[in-house]
Amino acid sequence: MFCPDCGTWNRTRAVKCVRCTEDLPEVSAAPMEQPDSELTNLRRASGTRYRVIRRLGSGGMAHVYYALHATLDRPLVIKVLHAHLAKDPEMRERFRREAEASSQLMHPHICPILDFADLSDLVFLVMPHMSGGSLADILVRDKVVAAGPSATICAQVATALDYAHRRGIVHRDIKPDNILFDEDGHALITDFGIATARFHGRLTRSGRAMGTPHYMSPEQAMGKMVDGRSDLYAVGVMLYEMLLGFPPFDGADSYSVGYKQVHEAPVSPDVVDSRVPAELSAIVMKCLSKTAADRYQTGFELADALLAYLVSSGSASEQRAVWFSRRSAGAAVSSF
Repeated sequence: MFCPDCGTWNRTRAVKCVRCTEDLPEVSAAPMEQPDSELTNLRRASGTRYRVIRRLGSGGMAHVYYALHATLDRPLVIKVLHAHLAKDPEMRERFRREAEASSQLMHPHICPILDFADLSDLVFLVMPHMSGGSLADILVRDKVVAAGPSATICAQVATALDYAHRRGIVHRDIKPDNILFDEDGHALITDFGIATARFHGRLTRSGRAMGTPHYMSPEQAMGKMVDGRSDLYAVGVMLYEMLLGFPPFDGADSYSVGYKQVHEAPVSPDVVDSRVPAELSAIVMKCLSKTAADRYQTGFELADALLAYLVSSGSASEQRAVWFSRRSAGAAVSSF
């Protein structure tokens, strides 16, 4: 059996775990449920390097597991590509490129990739465990984020994107699910699975849109070539959603959302809710310009605008302190 405390495999008749020496639960009968074969395979594949504790959840591409480094006792997350996707050469390659793209980036607001393995029946990558959960978790719980913390988070994301863009990497899937927080509330970008990089060839044919429709720039929704300004559009969508509790465009399906991204003008946040500061609303609307040339041209330019707003508002530190105390209180629920 596997120890419920440290994840180490023990023989069936063992009384104490061979690694942590904790008492093992008694087994009175054969289990009624089929064991998690992927978890078992992952534990075998990781050997003595990682102690895989439990599954945390699942996304569109991968299962996510909580683990500890066997020697350093460091909390980790292991993302395992879904078995049916691992049979698709393109999806397998995309997963590898997530590890490769992230490994090229060393920035305090980009979640690093610590390890990668491509085995015959298992493909996984290893990341640090972010105890603050994701921005999506916070939006589900709180619906909105105050103006000061929203601007701070997006400024951090913008600086990280500027760093990536200057190295030829465009994320293409910036959204709340892909913004994680460490224990101090600092934002980190993750999931470069569909990123385009100048050192990569194109995986998908021209005219095929990749990304999440609600956060796609007009050029991305049309399947055109994109650059860093497309990521800044997505930051604008994310900031809009943080301030109001919903994105600028919604629809019955991905096609209708994509159509609106291309053809319809968003309603300014301060028009929707007069409590949204006009200066911050103007930043959002510039990010959401239909033409890339009318947006902020670099991540640093966007970050500078957000920082200028924070300085002029004067209450950003107080707002962030209140938000962070609320976020910390809910971290046990929202965190992986």
